Amino acid sequence: MSSHARVVKGCSERGELWEDPDFPATQTSVFYHQTPPFQFHWRRPKEIAQNPVFIREDAAQFDITHGKLGDRWFVSCLGCLHLTKGLFYRVVPADQDFDQDGQYCGVFRFRVWWCGEWREVLVDDRLPTVNGKLVFVHSSSSNQFWPALLEKAYAKLHGSYEALKYGTSLDGLSDFTGGIAESVSLRSDPTTCGRLLSKLLDLTSIVTAVSTNPNTNKTHIEKLANGIIMGINYRIYVIEKVERYSGEQVTLVRLRSPVGTSVEYLGAWGRNAQEWEEVPNKEKERLNLKYMPHGEFWISYSDFVRTFSQLEVIHLDGETSRDEPSLRHKTPWTSRVYQGAWQRGVTAGGCRNNTDTFHINPQLHLILSDMEEVVISLNQHSVMEPKVVGFTAYPMTKSGIDSISKAFFKKNKSLVNSQYTNSRQVSERVQLEQGGYVLLPTTFEPGQESAFTLRVFSSKPLKLKMVDSSPSLVKPALLKARGSVDGKSLQQYEAVFLQVADEHRTVNSFELHELLEACLPNDYIKSCASLDICRQVVLALDSSSTGRLRFSDFKDLMVSLKFWQNSFKSHTKERTGILKAERLRDALEDVGFQLSTEVVSTLVLRYMRKDGTLRFGDFVSSILHLSVAFNLFEKRDPLQNGSVKFSLGEWLKCALMC
Repeated sequence: MSSHARVVKGCSERGELWEDPDFPATQTSVFYHQTPPFQFHWRRPKEIAQNPVFIREDAAQFDITHGKLGDRWFVSCLGCLHLTKGLFYRVVPADQDFDQDGQYCGVFRFRVWWCGEWREVLVDDRLPTVNGKLVFVHSSSSNQFWPALLEKAYAKLHGSYEALKYGTSLDGLSDFTGGIAESVSLRSDPTTCGRLLSKLLDLTSIVTAVSTNPNTNKTHIEKLANGIIMGINYRIYVIEKVERYSGEQVTLVRLRSPVGTSVEYLGAWGRNAQEWEEVPNKEKERLNLKYMPHGEFWISYSDFVRTFSQLEVIHLDGETSRDEPSLRHKTPWTSRVYQGAWQRGVTAGGCRNNTDTFHINPQLHLILSDMEEVVISLNQHSVMEPKVVGFTAYPMTKSGIDSISKAFFKKNKSLVNSQYTNSRQVSERVQLEQGGYVLLPTTFEPGQESAFTLRVFSSKPLKLKMVDSSPSLVKPALLKARGSVDGKSLQQYEAVFLQVADEHRTVNSFELHELLEACLPNDYIKSCASLDICRQVVLALDSSSTGRLRFSDFKDLMVSLKFWQNSFKSHTKERTGILKAERLRDALEDVGFQLSTEVVSTLVLRYMRKDGTLRFGDFVSSILHLSVAFNLFEKRDPLQNGSVKFSLGEWLKCALMC
């Protein structure tokens, strides 16, 4: 049963209207930081309007206004969504209403692409009002409530209505379509932009144009002399050449206003402009001039680049675009997606300025079958406290993916460097040759944690996969004491060993604890002389299953500790005796363990201290855990098939030994 169905069932049984516990009808749900200039009263649609409806199917006219928040970008997004009806009904399910005889319980559901997945968002229908009227987004001339309720669902995801003031149309369009967003400046190179525009209109992309003025107050509606409203996304449908009687060809762009027909385009080539008198009827028929829907208009390309400052484009993959009739005849984008996370001490290495930790970031192998212009988009999942994020790509060397270590990034030059910003989404369009690339999504600062989605869109086939090591034991981490070489130096311990040993000349973990306290030097190696680690040593070295060690086992331990200490020291640059968690993987590799990111992540969660470091005792403990785990697996996999079978009892015994 879905969460919506559970809410409806519960409310129907209790005979009451739903009140959302996760987004309460309180002042803080509206303005979290600021103190608003008025008191809100929360009312349900039936208390605001007579005969409220959720959606008016016959409402071709888009009559939504932004209200007191002034987030015109949000109204613009709703307008674009309203023009793409297939995508609209994915976000706004139409089988909901205020019908008393039906299942009305004061709950409405919406679907938004959020943090890398389509998420169902439930809201109750209590809406903020002042003097009995809706104060934010609402329908100005009809009684439909989907805009106000969708805004509430979107505010719930952001934590408050106030947070929507800081949103952008690119984020909104992406969230309501599931596509990746890209912004292209129109004024830098109009000729190149014209070619790009033609290409985009052939693909499954929703292409919009915006006229912006950075000095304009966001809440103030500014209209240009030709009727174009600034800050509003006009949908672009086609770019065409039209021939006049004179034989001269003019390039025209067909657009549609997302905010209805209240404001017409008044410039050259507009609906009733005199320029059309110079065009043969055959050309007018080809362009369907007579039957153009309301709100649509033509504009010359030269006026288009003077009027609009940027393209805001949403690219949709083949599956999503199938829902939208206006995109069905277009060439679908090929897309590849990777969902990942930056974890402190494991994969949060920061940008390439951090040469010591950059290589620990998630590494993705991108393979292109042909030379191609691709769009790479990184979407961070930290909405309330966004991080500064971006990505870098390097061409792969012929030696392949095994060489992507710290040295690789110090030696090789990056090919792609995105901007770094605290936007929710960072996108770059890049021309790449056929071949392989390693792509690293990163936060700007190391140690910052967040989940993320990285998507690569191309019009040709491509592959994207995580570069990671398979766990393996490269060399034994537990060393054996070599007769005469280690014998003399270790013989000094025999007398102390025999003092604490039993009549069989063996020690248990408690006696080993005493022994290490006595034998280990007083530097940081002593931090591994805890009772817990002594228990692990016994589990790792005891071959007799008696829980006791012989002197030969003790000698092996002392030799191993010296070896581990040298590896540990070589990775502690800043402070002796303290290992930064992000260096754990490399230090364990020196000892003999090749590990996957997943395994390193578990080790860091288990051993990392509050300051992001490990002590030598933590390092020893992790080595002993891994040694026992590899040993248990190898014993049960003598043919090295790479998988073993356990009964529950066997699994519990093995898990408790690690």
